[in-house]
Amino acid sequence: MITVPAMDAVPMGWVGNWVGRWARVAPERHAVYDDGRGTRFTYAELDARANALAHWLTGERGLRKGDCIALMLHNRIEALDFYLACGKTGIILAPLSYRLKPRELNELLHRIRPRLLVSEDAFANLVQALEQPASLDFHLTIENHGDAYDAEFLQVGREREANQPLAMTDVFLYIHTGGTTSTPKVCVVPYRQMIWNALDLMVAGGGTMNARELITFPLFHVGGWNSVTPILHGGGLAVLMPQFDPERLLELVAQERIRHFGAVEAMLGVIAAHASFAGAELGSLEAITTAGAPCAASVMAPFAERGIAVRQAYGLTEAGPSNFIHAPPEASADRLRHHSDSIGTVMPHGDYCIVDAESLAPVPVGQPGVLCMRSPHNFAGYLGEPERTRVALLADGWVYSGDLAVEGDDGLVRILGRVDNMFISGGENVSPEEIEQVIEALPIVQQVAVVAAPDQRWGRVPAVAVVLQDDADPAAAEETILAHCREHLAGFKIPKRIRFMRQLPVTGAGKLDRRTLQAEMA
Repeated sequence: MITVPAMDAVPMGWVGNWVGRWARVAPERHAVYDDGRGTRFTYAELDARANALAHWLTGERGLRKGDCIALMLHNRIEALDFYLACGKTGIILAPLSYRLKPRELNELLHRIRPRLLVSEDAFANLVQALEQPASLDFHLTIENHGDAYDAEFLQVGREREANQPLAMTDVFLYIHTGGTTSTPKVCVVPYRQMIWNALDLMVAGGGTMNARELITFPLFHVGGWNSVTPILHGGGLAVLMPQFDPERLLELVAQERIRHFGAVEAMLGVIAAHASFAGAELGSLEAITTAGAPCAASVMAPFAERGIAVRQAYGLTEAGPSNFIHAPPEASADRLRHHSDSIGTVMPHGDYCIVDAESLAPVPVGQPGVLCMRSPHNFAGYLGEPERTRVALLADGWVYSGDLAVEGDDGLVRILGRVDNMFISGGENVSPEEIEQVIEALPIVQQVAVVAAPDQRWGRVPAVAVVLQDDADPAAAEETILAHCREHLAGFKIPKRIRFMRQLPVTGAGKLDRRTLQAEMA
């Protein structure tokens, strides 16, 4: 009998060679526009740059498969160079957030043990404050528009193929997640995860040859690579913004005839409020996909009024990063807005179940529970943390999300909040995110966060921090918020304390810092 090998473990020539095929079949096709440089790159040029860099990494620096490169760059072509060169060689890429503090970055560097650190001159002060890990052999600084980098590292070996066969199970990326109570976890991302996730996104409606994608998420975040990869894999055009800028974003949509971009709710609010929004040429823009948290209907409204569909997506670095999407093919922008609380249903190549937090037994439709997911794009565990990995990866391939969810009779899934954010008030379970979603529906509210505050009678009660819209009257806002909550929430969920703030505290990864807010609201 012939033994069939497990194909995920078989090294194959195409696995990490993201642009190699397009460099052969459509070499002059435009692949990337780097807005920071004002330069366009074809698929042939991308492939040549990746070859040259791969030869420098393996030849001059002696890096090998399994070695690690730490990357601290804005969204720019050099970040793609290293992504593609690592894909050709099996070197592991570890993008780092420049929003983190030195203490957090030092802990990450200690764990990932890079041989090479790549940063840009804009982060010189931050890099100087870091402790150099013993593993580090070389620090490469990219200055200005990268002209010196191009001349020194990208001229030799451009036409000499550097690609090596890699297995789907080989490690591609170390991606850190945004934590609020400790240093971020490091997710081990194999090629299998990025390949299958790209396929899921392409089947769900993105990443084809006709795609023109504006990359708004930072490339230290999995959402950035999740936006780029299916575009390059499918032969489309990716447009890099160095950093999010609402005015420049609106200009780029018109200039590059952008068809889609991803965003979080706060970004959409800033875009719609910008003075250029009303007169911006957005005729090419077909859809926007939000991620990170549910997007309020009021935030979607300005885009729906212009016929632009705002889709909801959901995922975890550990399980996706894309697992659910609410993007029915025939849905109008207005219809999507009416289901703004839903993440839709699972991606084409994924399973999900909603389980009881204690027994892990499936719960009936309509009953809240913890969302679990499995697919070919599961991660491979947390770097150096077997106990955390054991908690996250359950039997039979299920990833425990830690998110409370409920499936409605319409088959749509809704996220209610985090299990570990839930608290008990007078014997009743309270989900902060549920209260937040109710309050943020008010037009006067820009941002809102709910934490538990101590209370002599009830133990803990909801306390709300609110950032109002600029034209809102704080004197009348509190009663407006309370009246709205009385209409839409059970009595034990109604906030007992409201504090108006100029801004909410965030972590180095840009997520709401509930621990700091908890201390401020106590």
